[in-house]
Amino acid sequence: MYDLCVPCLLGLEGPIADELRRMKLSDVRSENGRVYFSGDELAVAKANTCLRIGERVLIELGRFKATAFDELFEKTRALPWECLIPSDAAFPVKGYSLNSGLFSVSDCQKIIKKAVVERLKSVYGLQWFPESRETYQIQFSIMKDVVSLCVDTSGDGLHKRGYRPAHNAAPLKETMAAAMVTLSRYRGREDFADPFCGSGTIPIEAALIAKNRAPGLNRSFSAMSWRSFDQSVWNQVREEARAAEFHGDYRIVGSDIDPKALDIARENALRAGVSDVVRFELADAASFSRKTDSGIIVTNPPYGERIMEKQDAERLYRLFGEAWRKTDNWKLYLLSSHTEFERSFGRNADKKRKLYNGMIKCDLFMYF
Repeated sequence: MYDLCVPCLLGLEGPIADELRRMKLSDVRSENGRVYFSGDELAVAKANTCLRIGERVLIELGRFKATAFDELFEKTRALPWECLIPSDAAFPVKGYSLNSGLFSVSDCQKIIKKAVVERLKSVYGLQWFPESRETYQIQFSIMKDVVSLCVDTSGDGLHKRGYRPAHNAAPLKETMAAAMVTLSRYRGREDFADPFCGSGTIPIEAALIAKNRAPGLNRSFSAMSWRSFDQSVWNQVREEARAAEFHGDYRIVGSDIDPKALDIARENALRAGVSDVVRFELADAASFSRKTDSGIIVTNPPYGERIMEKQDAERLYRLFGEAWRKTDNWKLYLLSSHTEFERSFGRNADKKRKLYNGMIKCDLFMYF
């Protein structure tokens, strides 16, 4: 059994923990910016393949306090790196340090690398490591002098589903889009709309959720090449994921005023395998008037920081607010960093949730 860790953006720990529990994974617990659980190779494969919101899946080999480089070296060398890393594998080191005495990232990198080498020398009886085979990326984080040492099983971040090689300006990460859809409780039964859809990430993630399609089904992960792992688990997880997919009639629409963005959105939906259930339309969000018995809008309009000026953003919020209030039966989940959003929109949210879109502090404004 491994101690496993899913790093995430602040505010998303709860939804990720819920995802892991629905997968029936063990010992799920949350900390700021991380969700931990326990499991074997099957759990690693399941989390990588099926997680919608987490950033990656790490095996944590050790966590300890260190305030001096000697202490960092000795405690790193004491960990059982040989349980994962073969004698001819590559094991680069990267990481970060925040609010800690050991603040030099480059020095920490060198010391951790040297400590792992010394450990493997004593185990394998070698003086030199060719590092010519598969990669076991070592990741360290040092927060308030507490060191976490992990090996990354994912490779590319889990947001890289593979359907979005091209995007327009200010893209929303796939993991954040999935988080917004998850928080809206959309499961494919209601109408779904994104009137600021851009390159289509939110409607595509909504379609993947409606279909119950595992987001990592068609991509590869670092641990798929590890000789220290039972590789049969990946096929097992993928077969189970395919068998769990739904096939229904879903009403998902993305709209935007930019025809080039919509062309990209259609290409992305095709690559994601959801072009049969997502429709993209050229439309102005300020004229939103779609009728429904039950619907959910999940959207990420411009913030007025990079794409357009603040006053233009406020005008857009006002016009969209006026349009939304004329509709019936549409719940709204809107992500914005604009401090005056509610005033511009014309109504205070029924509920708000703090989230981070990259490094931008935002609120998810919820209107029921």
